[in-house]
Amino acid sequence: MSLDEMISLANGLGKKRYTGRQLYKWIIVALNNFKSVDGTIKTVWEIDDNNYIESVLIPDNDRLTLCVSSQAGCPLGCSFCATGLNGFRRNLSSGEIYDQYLLTKSTLDSQTRITNIVFMGMGEPFLNYDNVMKAIEALTNELGASISAKKITVSTVGLIDGIYRLADELPGLKLAISLHSAIDDIRNKLIPIAKKFPLAKLKESAKYYAEKSGNRVSFEYLLIKNINDSLDDARALANFIRAIPCKINLITYNPVEGSKFQRPDEQKVSAFRDYLYPRAPAITLRKSRGVDISAACGQLAGHHNPK
Repeated sequence: MSLDEMISLANGLGKKRYTGRQLYKWIIVALNNFKSVDGTIKTVWEIDDNNYIESVLIPDNDRLTLCVSSQAGCPLGCSFCATGLNGFRRNLSSGEIYDQYLLTKSTLDSQTRITNIVFMGMGEPFLNYDNVMKAIEALTNELGASISAKKITVSTVGLIDGIYRLADELPGLKLAISLHSAIDDIRNKLIPIAKKFPLAKLKESAKYYAEKSGNRVSFEYLLIKNINDSLDDARALANFIRAIPCKINLITYNPVEGSKFQRPDEQKVSAFRDYLYPRAPAITLRKSRGVDISAACGQLAGHHNPK
């Protein structure tokens, strides 16, 4: 529904035009749905101020995971990620975050349930901490979505204050850290904000979360050709995770328009993974989902008419 349609609806109900504008501010509107060959569905949402965000619904056997956004755009400018290319526009309200779940759920049949929520869409959740936690409260409330906290994952590029706060306030949630390199110089180039949060301090915060929550930390590692995919990189990663209850999710780089980064060849990916197998508590080589609709890791950009 467009703003003009909402104003017309308000007029039809005998209300003033400004009533339509007020109501429109409280809703998000699904503009486009894109379905991947692998079943993944990306939705482009328009929010009240002509900004666009995206969520992704990912079917996987008995799980149905919804990846939600927490910000319109992102201020962090990670070099491998499409979200920050168009800059940061604003934080989402708790309602706009929750509505991504509620309105997606409304498109499913009554027998289909969204089982997992991951805050891995557009934006850095810890830069919108309060609204993210309010949305999670609604998602976990039995009068809301009634989703177990164990089924909700909050992802961060490593904002240490947020990790400590999450551990103290909501240790039942799962934590994913976008690591992407265990060498400070490389990580700082991939994630500029990492200069404020060196790996030694990030490691301590991850250990603290694991101890407080009793949960393993997930480390997300995007393999990029000739950047972070060597055996030296794998050795650094193995050393970094030592003494941290964790699992590693390896993801091969997904193409982003305008980026010079490339996906490593399969031989290098296999060598990296094989080195880590005996040295990591758990390791998974993730198959990227929704690449053909720009819905995979690092590809969400909030475009109105994505290719």
